[in-house]
Amino acid sequence: MAVNRDPILKRCRYFGISPAVVGIDKKSRKNQNANTRKKVSEYGTQLKEKQKLKFIYGVLEKSFHHYFELATKMEGQAGNNLITILESRLDNIAYRMGFALTRREARQLVTHGHFLVNGKRIDIPSYRVKEGDVVTLREKSRSSAKFKTVIEQASSRVTPVWLEVNKEQFAAKIVRMPNIGDVDYEVAPHLIVELYSK
Repeated sequence: MAVNRDPILKRCRYFGISPAVVGIDKKSRKNQNANTRKKVSEYGTQLKEKQKLKFIYGVLEKSFHHYFELATKMEGQAGNNLITILESRLDNIAYRMGFALTRREARQLVTHGHFLVNGKRIDIPSYRVKEGDVVTLREKSRSSAKFKTVIEQASSRVTPVWLEVNKEQFAAKIVRMPNIGDVDYEVAPHLIVELYSK
């Protein structure tokens, strides 16, 4: 698998997002003139929006394009559907539950088989959960000191309304599918739709 080794804070500054969106609690020194130095074309704006979503969720181009094709076939607006698909990935759910500090860490934990979906062990980070699914931490992993410290550190993070988390039982239920109003960063998915429809 390809690994993105770009400095995270630098990428956050470029995309104009807070490092907290990707789970980093360092402060990014924001230059007020950083994104206004040169005029960006319409294509450049659309491309930047696509790269921002790929960066936040840690998805490569091929997978991202596949998700976009799925989003266009679903009912409703393609841009909103794309956000729903990205948010319903198992690695993102593990991050949103507060059982990983970053999505990268959540991806690794899922790959190592620490999570169960409806009682079945799933080790595929891109596995898409559905409404009503219950994601739990594996019994063996619950006593791990690693998870105890991670849960304490992530306790200040706001749990999304579409997720019902029970920290005592190390479980979360997907109450409803996430939508664009539930994300904690600014996004303009219509720009991505315009980019792919060229």
